[in-house]
Amino acid sequence: MSLSRRDFVAGFAAVPALAAGEKLPHRVLGKTGARVSIVAFGGGSRYLAYKEEDNALAALNKALDMGITYVDTAQAYGNGVSETRVGKIMKTRRKEVFLATKTQARTADDCVRRLEESLKRLNTDQVDLLHIHALGAMDDADKVSAKGGVFEGLVKAKEQKMCRFIGVTAHQDPMALKAVLERHDFDCTQMALNAARVGMQNGQGGMVPNPMAQSFEALALPVANRKKMGIIAMKIFGQDHLVGKAPVDTLIRYSLSLPVSAAVLGMPKLEFIDENLSVARQFKPLPGPEMRKIAGEMVMYKAMLDEFFANHVDA
Repeated sequence: MSLSRRDFVAGFAAVPALAAGEKLPHRVLGKTGARVSIVAFGGGSRYLAYKEEDNALAALNKALDMGITYVDTAQAYGNGVSETRVGKIMKTRRKEVFLATKTQARTADDCVRRLEESLKRLNTDQVDLLHIHALGAMDDADKVSAKGGVFEGLVKAKEQKMCRFIGVTAHQDPMALKAVLERHDFDCTQMALNAARVGMQNGQGGMVPNPMAQSFEALALPVANRKKMGIIAMKIFGQDHLVGKAPVDTLIRYSLSLPVSAAVLGMPKLEFIDENLSVARQFKPLPGPEMRKIAGEMVMYKAMLDEFFANHVDA
């Protein structure tokens, strides 16, 4: 489903514009102690939708001007394109930003090597947060935890002050993320947390949709909270599959009403920056009964999203 501006904007009819420079709400990013804006600027496929680099740089500058302090990128986004774009802004605005990137490495040595390349693209000698990118199913979780695996690389990078904090992201298998979070002492985690409660489970013959209870919200989120990790929500719009299924402001409010520090949002048009931040500026948590009602209405889309995210790579 393509992103419809008509559907997207429809959710903001009653939301006044956010003035440039007006402060966004901030939350503490778990045990890191860092305070970040509750909306993070996503550097994935939606950022790469700006085909002209000048427009991409203008979009990120606009987001920072309007109060975003958390920028999320990854080595895999455009094979370094996203990091390169972000790095051009970091030349002059690094001190304003909590900067997170991700590594696709699954060995310790490869993790450190790739991070060195990322730091060059990002024009910095240290990122605030380094994530393991896109944890898969249980076999991938075992690779992460193996001797000489990527978790050891993250620890080494932190010891060498190449990053301040370490984390892991997942949008595929809640059970795998739960296992990895229980095994290791991450500072942060980023997971798919949306009103459809997306989540996959490894099953016979490949990936199969799982019941509503088998979701990141039900399985991985409680572990992260118990261990006081900084939690970042992603896939708020279900990679646009939920746009038009519910008002966009409702989708944003649902994810931000969970016990998270921030939500990463893709903003492929300048007007989306205004609209997303307007919702964030006026954010009020949804009551529990309303969240359950929304989730119940979205459950019909869960199987479709699970199947989509089983093989999704936001690169």
